[in-house]
Amino acid sequence: MFRSIRLKFLGIYLLVVVIIFLVFNLGGTRLLRSQLVESRKELMYKEAELIEGSYLENYFQEQMSSLYLGSQLRTIDTFLNLRIWIVDSQRHLILDTRSAVNTVLDAEVPELTEGFLASRFSEHVLFPSYMSEECISAVLPVSLDYRVRGYIVMFSTYQSIDETVDQYMNVINIAQLFLFVILFLVLLILDLQVELPLRKVIRRAGEYATGHFEEGKKLHTGDEFEDLNDAVVLLGRRLKSLDEYQNRFISNVSHDFRSPLTSIKGYAQAMIDGTIPPEMQEKYLNIILFEADRLTKLTTNLLEMNRTSGEKSLQLSNFDINRVIVQTAQTFEGTCEKKKISFCMTFEEEEMIVNADLGRIQQVIYNLIDNAIKFSYNNSEIVIRTEEVRGKVIIAVKDSGIGIPQESLSKIWDRFYKTDLSRGKDRKGTGLGLSIVKEIVNAHGENISVTSTEGAGTEFVFSLKAGKVSDDEDE
Repeated sequence: MFRSIRLKFLGIYLLVVVIIFLVFNLGGTRLLRSQLVESRKELMYKEAELIEGSYLENYFQEQMSSLYLGSQLRTIDTFLNLRIWIVDSQRHLILDTRSAVNTVLDAEVPELTEGFLASRFSEHVLFPSYMSEECISAVLPVSLDYRVRGYIVMFSTYQSIDETVDQYMNVINIAQLFLFVILFLVLLILDLQVELPLRKVIRRAGEYATGHFEEGKKLHTGDEFEDLNDAVVLLGRRLKSLDEYQNRFISNVSHDFRSPLTSIKGYAQAMIDGTIPPEMQEKYLNIILFEADRLTKLTTNLLEMNRTSGEKSLQLSNFDINRVIVQTAQTFEGTCEKKKISFCMTFEEEEMIVNADLGRIQQVIYNLIDNAIKFSYNNSEIVIRTEEVRGKVIIAVKDSGIGIPQESLSKIWDRFYKTDLSRGKDRKGTGLGLSIVKEIVNAHGENISVTSTEGAGTEFVFSLKAGKVSDDEDE
């Protein structure tokens, strides 16, 4: 329902307004009425004490006339809106400030019981013969010479209290109205400070989602929205880079597949058409086989690259890296004999145990040796060494080949990248070997580096975590 932040703010505002209004006008009214009742009781009792000291003692000592007493008490009644009764010790009403009679009444009131006169305060008092609505009362005994001579009984109607409550609530409601206006202005400011920057960020994210990666203007709010916008911009840059990489990836794959397929199709069609005579077909069949090998290797590397990128866990075990190097190098024996390339293996220890994924590290060693053989000169040497440094096993593979230009060193890890020098030497390569090597090494939490000098050779160095010799070590 409330999908917009503006509507949510408005909903919260209305909810707060309703809650405040109900709390003040329901609970607040009751609390205020209760407080006013207690306050009125205290006021009546204090006035009764003043009347006792100022008038009643003199009256009961016959030093003040009932007419003068009635006049003074009616003045107090008018000023404080408190009905005052004077009751004698026989519980007879002798003076009522609301009575039309100015003389002594001496009226018997059945409701003036001993229990009532013994209670300092009473609520919901109603004497039907004298009053038409309920009141609260305060009773103060008047004593002279250690004897009760009479009582001062004061009444205040609930209507007068309710009128006071209404006056207070009118003031409170006016104050609430001003508060609601201020809260609404705060809501507008909050809306400008929150929703507008957020809409800009959402609009920018939407543009990125549709492939428009222009950064646009920077958001200057100095708060979390600026951080959010910067994060979205950074995401846009990475998406743009990923989009460009994807386009290059597709272009490279398409090119690397198209070239051998074109050759295979062309030569096969030529042999079918008879353009190539039978005595020359073996030559072109070898070319077709060569291009098929290229396609097979490219497909294998693509699958391996995808598997390496997708797998989150490694099958770690302890094994001898020296043995893996020797076994892997032996698989290149035929190629090395053709180019008259020899291996020089320098191992710090006879056994060098590492903790890693055996299958993955075999592939790393294979790719590095394969790369070294491809770009080494004939009658040259490939040096492979291992050593342990501070809990890490360092493996280095160095060839004596054509080397890599300095401007290309940072790019050799990119998928499908080939230096200009390598394109003529490695027609069968895919440009994925080193990329796979780096991903596998990084997956182990380690690093690989390269140093190269054109015409002198290249050295790749990577590290693995040193392991411990165990009884179940791979043989």
